[in-house]
Order: sequence, then C-alpha cells, then structure tokens
Amino acid sequence: MMFDPRSLFDAQDLLDEAVGKSRPHDGERDTSRGGKAGAGGKSNYPEWLDLPEPRGFRPKRKYRTVWISDVHLGTRGCNAAMLVDFLRAIECETLYLVGDIVDGWRLRKGWYWPDAHNEVVRRVLKMAHRGTRVVFVAGNHDEVLRDYAGLSFGGVELVLEAEHITADGRTLLVQHGDAFDGVVLYARWLAFLGDKAYGLMLRLNIVLNRVRRKFHLPYWSLSSYLKKRVKNAVQYVCNFEEAVAAEALSRGADGIVCGHIHCAEIRQIGSVTYYNDGDWVESCTALVEEADGAIHIVDWAAETRAAGTTLAKLEEARA
Repeated sequence: MMFDPRSLFDAQDLLDEAVGKSRPHDGERDTSRGGKAGAGGKSNYPEWLDLPEPRGFRPKRKYRTVWISDVHLGTRGCNAAMLVDFLRAIECETLYLVGDIVDGWRLRKGWYWPDAHNEVVRRVLKMAHRGTRVVFVAGNHDEVLRDYAGLSFGGVELVLEAEHITADGRTLLVQHGDAFDGVVLYARWLAFLGDKAYGLMLRLNIVLNRVRRKFHLPYWSLSSYLKKRVKNAVQYVCNFEEAVAAEALSRGADGIVCGHIHCAEIRQIGSVTYYNDGDWVESCTALVEEADGAIHIVDWAAETRAAGTTLAKLEEARA
C-alpha cells in the first residue's frame, strides 16, 4: 500500500513540524496574523517572526507580484540557499507559490529536510506575517494539500488555482500546470518512472556542481542543458504551452501563469500571453510584476553568476 502523508499529519502539522511551531494550547489561538496571546499573555507563535531583518548590503527590489514554483523542498536537488537569497532580496505585495513547493512524492520514500529547507519555509512565513499576501496553488508533487484548498495556514492561502489582475488591468489565470500534462493525466506510472530518471539526473547535477565549487566555478544545470537539446523534450514543451494557452483563451483570460515543466518562458500564443515561472531545481528563476504591470523573468542563477557569487560562497555566508 502506498504511504499517504495524511495518515501522519494534516497540512498545519506539516507546517508546524517544518518550522518548529507547536499547536496552540486550549484557551489560546494562533496569533501569527495578529491574534491575541494565550493565557498569561504569552504569545504562541515563533518569536523569529518578529525579529528585525539584518541590515543588508543591497537595497531590496520592490515588486507588485512575484511567482515561484517547483521548489521541490524535501529533495537533494532543491536549490534552497539560492531561493532564500532571492527572497531576502525582494519585497512584494503578493507572492504566488505555483505548486510543487514541497515534494511529497520524494518524502514518501524517505525523509530529507535540511536546515536550508526550513529556512525557505521561515522566509515565506515571515513575508506573510509582515503583510505580503501569500497564495499557495497546490501542484502534483504536493497534491496531498489539494484536499485542504480554501483553508489558510500561517497566513498562507491554499487554493487549486487563482485569478490575478495585473496593474494594467489584464486577467491572468494562475495554475500549476499538471492538468495539461498528458503523462500525468493518462499514464501516471510513466510519470513516476520519469521522476526516477529525473531524480538520477539531478543527483548527477549535484555531484557536478560540487566539483565546480571546488574550482570556484558558478552553479550550472546539467539537466536544464540536456532538456533544451533533446528534440522530444522541446516538442513536449511546445505542446504543453499551447494546451495551457488554449485553456486561458477558453476562459476569457488575457494570459496564464504556470510552472510544472521547469522551463521559464514568456510567449505570446495568439491573443493569450503564456507565462512560466521556471523552477528552483534547475534554472532558479522567478516571474515578477512591476508596479506598472510589466512582467518579466528573473534568472537568479544567472544574476549571481554575473555578480561573481557562487553557491558555495552563499552557503559559507549562511554558516
């Protein structure tokens, strides 16, 4: 029988386990969004939520909206340190987590949750606590959370999909994108087989970048490089993008934002604008909306390379 994480904890328990927070005692209620303290005046949410930010050496980038997806917390391929660095560098009114933030498929096979993955959760919760609207669109790897759609935990709204209105008045659907993946829909066993092969490629990627760090070379994704050069993968991406755009058109939207295929892209398909925010396993990219409604891709891995900052230096600075 396949292990189901719901048999051990619900969505709130998962969050509490990750950040070391206990449930409120009887007579208390959660104060993470401004609630009152429990009996005796003692707050029942983590003190680190209110700790001041360390003085940074760079001004924070201010965006209206940020979209990230496919973080795959719980896997060795997750570039958590790079993501934390990005989240520390920005401020935004709304943050969309567009699915596969936690990799439940991998966690079913064995628990892997280093401190860097904890720090991602803490950073997101801090943003929610300090006024950022955080919307979590559940994906296929964290599909266990779909049963809790409509609830809010730690200030994070959990939904199946969302609708976003840009500053210039355009309507964008926000979905993870697995609903348009024929492999996931019609051959789930093949999806799991592909996941194993992909996991092997990511492990090779980790070894390669470990060697590169020894020679003070920046992060480089083998899996992303190979994907862009395999004809069938390119055709799959094109078919996926067109299917997603057709869905947006059928629902009268001006565009659609998704993740799932780990390929950041902005592409006009007929009257629909297709946006993909990429991932934090291979490319380390995000989608951002400026105050005037303009949307573009931020390639954080490329920016850190350009700045001469390797992942090894980031990890040393966090140690």
